[in-house]
Amino acid sequence: MRNLITDVAGVLVGQAADPLLASGVTVVLFEEPAVGSVDVRGGGPGTRETALLDPAQTVSGIDAIALSGGSAFGLDSASGVQAWMREQGRGFQVRSARVPIVPAAILFDLLNGGNKDWGRYPPYRELGYVAAASAGAAFALGSVGAGLGATTANLKGGVGSASAMTPGGITVGAIAAVNAAGSVTVGGGPHFWAAPFEQGSEFGGRGLPATMPDGALAPRTKGALAASTTIAVVATDAILSKAQANRLAVMAQTGVARAVYPVHTPLDGDAVFAAATGKQPLADPLHSFTELGTLAANVLARAVARGVYEATALPFPGALPSWRDKFEQ
Repeated sequence: MRNLITDVAGVLVGQAADPLLASGVTVVLFEEPAVGSVDVRGGGPGTRETALLDPAQTVSGIDAIALSGGSAFGLDSASGVQAWMREQGRGFQVRSARVPIVPAAILFDLLNGGNKDWGRYPPYRELGYVAAASAGAAFALGSVGAGLGATTANLKGGVGSASAMTPGGITVGAIAAVNAAGSVTVGGGPHFWAAPFEQGSEFGGRGLPATMPDGALAPRTKGALAASTTIAVVATDAILSKAQANRLAVMAQTGVARAVYPVHTPLDGDAVFAAATGKQPLADPLHSFTELGTLAANVLARAVARGVYEATALPFPGALPSWRDKFEQ
């Protein structure tokens, strides 16, 4: 186990970013079409193909999921992923035509100091193509891919991932691009809200503070005019229906609420995709599924914390510090 979403067999991750742009793309690829759905709770979402993921809709298999910076401009990243997937002969087949199914979600990083003067067309389609072409089992965390330009209320954000296995042998993993309006740490200190779910010292091993600091529960946000978002994918090797995948996304979204405070604000676009590669049967549809969904939420909380823990500050005047800049001096 690498403690990455790619511990789920058949799941690959690719990333591409532009340091001058201070933005990028993270792509989750499935070696075979996966059953997918989504849960959107942020008040300001930016998404593509999420209507298709409703359990009542026809197509159940998805080929990839694109997570991107760039606000609505970043939705172009899915077109780049589609282009690469089409070259591989992938996609939903309609007679002689194939259409790769690539849902996407974006985060707002347009005001982070990077050069966003890209001319007529934004660069996210090409970044999506490069990310898809580079996908593999190993990938970096922190200020990479869709997390390159991400921030939280008080610290640099980034890409995080984690994984676990149920007692019944089902693997579940998560990847998150953390750009929350709220804070991932308690008050102004080094302790993560997700500390009860930490495995080993994957995000510092600090635990929770011995006593809750004064003012720790006061909402700390970027401010009313700063759009944000935490976008994530949870994947499992379980055999799930599309309706079960939707319920898994709903349960997993709880992990964001465990790791970010406040969460799901009017200007967050929080969205969690769930995907099942269909290799392992559940022992039963209720108890075993509940176990899986509970673990998915824990794993996603850990992934969010790791995204901030592994991040590095942007090299621009006034950039937010990283967790390590502030607490490991």
